[in-house]
Amino acid sequence: MDTNRELNYRLYIQTEENFKRTEIRSEFARYDDIKNGNVEKVRENIKEIKAHYYEGKGMLSDSLLRNNQYHFAIGVGMIARVCIDGGMEHNIAYTLSDIYIRRGDKCREPQEVIDLTGTMMLDFASRMAQIRKEKGVSIHVRRTVDYVYENLNRPLTLKMAAEHEHLDPSYLSKLFAKEMGVPLKAYILNAKINTARNILTFSEFSIADIADSLGFSSQSAFAAAFRKITGLTPMQYRSRYSEEYSLLTRDEGMS
Repeated sequence: MDTNRELNYRLYIQTEENFKRTEIRSEFARYDDIKNGNVEKVRENIKEIKAHYYEGKGMLSDSLLRNNQYHFAIGVGMIARVCIDGGMEHNIAYTLSDIYIRRGDKCREPQEVIDLTGTMMLDFASRMAQIRKEKGVSIHVRRTVDYVYENLNRPLTLKMAAEHEHLDPSYLSKLFAKEMGVPLKAYILNAKINTARNILTFSEFSIADIADSLGFSSQSAFAAAFRKITGLTPMQYRSRYSEEYSLLTRDEGMS
C-alpha cells in the first residue's frame, strides 16, 4: 500500500499545527530510569507525563480512549524489552507486559489509561531496583551506571566518570570491571548501542539523529560501532527488527 500521499498530508498538518514529537533523548532517558531502578526519578517523570500527556504524541485513533490504549501498549512493550536488557528475566518481563496490556484494554476512560501508565512504570522500576540490589553492586558502581545512562548523549570517558564519583580512574576501572564483569569503556559503548537498538526498532528517527543523540562524533562512527557489536548496519537492523516487531504486535493483537 502506497502511504506517501497520506504521509505528506500528515506532515503538512503537523507543520501547520506546529506539532513537535517528544524529543528523542528525553523519551529514552525515561526508559533508562526504569531500567536502572531509579524509582524516585520515575516518580518525577510520572508527574511530568501526567501534566503533559498528549504533548509530542501522535494521534493513533480518532477515539481518545483507544489512542491512549495504543500508546500504553507500545510503552509497555518498550519498557519490558528495556528491562530484559537490564537483567529482568524475560518470561517475567513479558508476562508482566501482558498483564498490564490486558488491564489497559479494560479501561473505559482515557484518564484511567494515563493513571495506569504511572502504576506500570513504578512496578517495573521497583522490580529493577530489587534486581540491582540483589546483585550486590557498590554505591560507586551504581551511581556510575546511573551517570552513564544520564549522559548517553555525551562522549563519556573513564576520567569523566571517575571525577563524578571523586575516585581515582584506575580504582574505578578495577571496581567497575570486578562488579559488572565488563570494563567501563565497553559498558558505555554497549549502553549506547543497546539504546540505539531500541530507537531503531520502535521509532522512525533518522540514523543521523540517533548518532547525534548518543554522543557519537559522526554518523559513520556510530555505524562502525553499531556494526562491530551487532554485525549489522543501523539500517539493516531497523529493516529486520522493526518489521519483526510490527508482525509480533499484530499477532498479539489478533490473539
